[in-house]
Amino acid sequence: MDEIKKRIDELTRILNRANYEYYNLDNPSITDQEYDKYLRELINLEEKYPEYQDPNSPTKRVGGEAIDKFQKVRHAIPMISLSNVFNEEEIRDFDKRIKNAGFSPSYVCELKIDGLSVSLHYEHGKLKFAATRGDGVIGEDITHNVKTIKTVPLDLGRDIDIEVRGEIYMNKATLEKINRERESKGEVKLQNVRNAAAGSIRQLDPKVAAKRHLDTWIYHLPNPLDYGISTHYEALEYMKDLGFKVNPASKLVKDVDGILEFIREYTKKRSSLPYEIDGIVIKVNDIRMQQELGSTVKYPRWATAYKFPAEEVLTKLVDIKFTVGRTGQVTPNAVLEPVLVMGSTIRRATLHNEDYCRALDLRIGDVVSIKKAGDVIPEVVEAKAERRIGTEKPFKMISTCPICGSTLVKKGNVDYFCVNDNCSKKNIESLIHYASRNAMNIDGMGEEVLEDFYNEGFIKTIPDFYYLSNHKEEIMELEGYGLKKVTNLLSAIEESKKNSVERFIFGLGIPGIGEKNAKLLAFLFQDINHLESASYEELIAIKDIGNILAKNIVSYFADPNHLQMIHLLEEFGVNMKYLGAPKKENYLITEKKFVLTGTLSFISRDEAKNLIESYGGKCVDSVSKKVDVVIVGDAPGSKYMKAKELGIMIWDNDKFKEIVDGL
Repeated sequence: MDEIKKRIDELTRILNRANYEYYNLDNPSITDQEYDKYLRELINLEEKYPEYQDPNSPTKRVGGEAIDKFQKVRHAIPMISLSNVFNEEEIRDFDKRIKNAGFSPSYVCELKIDGLSVSLHYEHGKLKFAATRGDGVIGEDITHNVKTIKTVPLDLGRDIDIEVRGEIYMNKATLEKINRERESKGEVKLQNVRNAAAGSIRQLDPKVAAKRHLDTWIYHLPNPLDYGISTHYEALEYMKDLGFKVNPASKLVKDVDGILEFIREYTKKRSSLPYEIDGIVIKVNDIRMQQELGSTVKYPRWATAYKFPAEEVLTKLVDIKFTVGRTGQVTPNAVLEPVLVMGSTIRRATLHNEDYCRALDLRIGDVVSIKKAGDVIPEVVEAKAERRIGTEKPFKMISTCPICGSTLVKKGNVDYFCVNDNCSKKNIESLIHYASRNAMNIDGMGEEVLEDFYNEGFIKTIPDFYYLSNHKEEIMELEGYGLKKVTNLLSAIEESKKNSVERFIFGLGIPGIGEKNAKLLAFLFQDINHLESASYEELIAIKDIGNILAKNIVSYFADPNHLQMIHLLEEFGVNMKYLGAPKKENYLITEKKFVLTGTLSFISRDEAKNLIESYGGKCVDSVSKKVDVVIVGDAPGSKYMKAKELGIMIWDNDKFKEIVDGL
């Protein structure tokens, strides 16, 4: 039990310090993700062991004390924060608690803006003062800066006393512009939109705040019944009619399934919004129902906030392990304390190469920041040097292969390779790659199975896949390999022969040739024989096939061993022709580079991408001078602004539809 009390005391100290740094100093030393994790742990421990609760526990408070830079303001109605939910189960539990209290609620879903909470007070329709949330009871008077925000009405044009609440925020494009200007002056860049908004609104000189082009979304009327308003959704419409900026993305839903559908919608749209959101706010719509449900000391029972899975989180670097890939390249990999990132538990992350590790000054034992975007392998992006305690061990690059012990050879400027052709790990990785889902897609032929077959001598080279049926009886003698499993494996190998040739090209493992380039080569050359005979000059003329890739392709097919293997596979019946859509060209699309942003009304993002690629165009993720066209739908975000700045051609929804209809 002493250990429990010690942990509660430790968590209390961490959270109290974090609150002080966040609210008083504007300089947090831990992330929101870490704070949420510690707070949830403390709440659970206090519920289990109430005898150890501290009267001043951070679970009993909303935040920290207001800073002394501004005049203090007392909120007549406290600005309490919201509880958090992190998954579908917790959302359903929230709904269940309300129904168990005897209610049948509808809900309003709103985007949780990543900014700074604000309260606006009007007397006789004129702005009297504006205040931050502070600790929920005492805030800071920021009227002089709020008056510089153009979306905040200074006069409502009617004789009314009212308080409204919302969020002050900064658009992504604004932050990018400010940081470009600061960088050109040698000034430190602003870290993110939330810190930028908070720092701007707390400037003593309103001229500084005015230059930051802040914005607001208003989302709460503290006393709606005083205005004859009975639902939260009506309150949003009422505040909009008064002239406040209310987010049009807010939606009234009838049940928990509607909540989940809204979350799914904006999880997809999140990256295309011009502002940052970090979750979805869920509120009971009926005001009297809200009042009957009431609040805890810290949270309202009638509302909660779904938090998106963290894209960047902190954890500990436990060790650095080195792996050997199919080309022999040796890569350092981070072994991490398990941490949840975007819904996945992450235990390892790539460290790329020696230079990357040295640039980050990585040390075993460091607290590190890791990031995962979509399905991309997570990577370490920063070591928190300020969190070091002196026991960390600096990174050291190895000089010999961790599998076969051969001396590593440095190729180019950064990468080390095992050049031993008989290195078992290199050979196994090559076979795993060939059989992988995005290459030949041999179902069931995973890493463990291939290691078994490699060690037994059944599969040592790529052609051995197609000899495997000769070993059927021997395989069935191995533990875990029954008739059904072996039959399915052999069927999957036969099925792989029917693949279009781009899968085969990718599966060969030509250095630098990924899925997209394999598809491009298959599309342009139509079969493996034409690709084999392609010259360096032909290849270098292809957009996106640069000098290095062209040399790698020519070198690969110049090796007689590779040609012999390919011709043998052709004899086995492996398809060597492109089976995709026939080659098409259009001068507006072919060999041009596109960026898609926003939501198109007549075609999905994937359909648009496939259409462009079918005409020999290429879709990329970011806007640069190399991009030919930016296709803009609804809510396009910062990519649209950047395209305008760079003078890149822009096609709106109607223009793109006109072009598609004419194909």
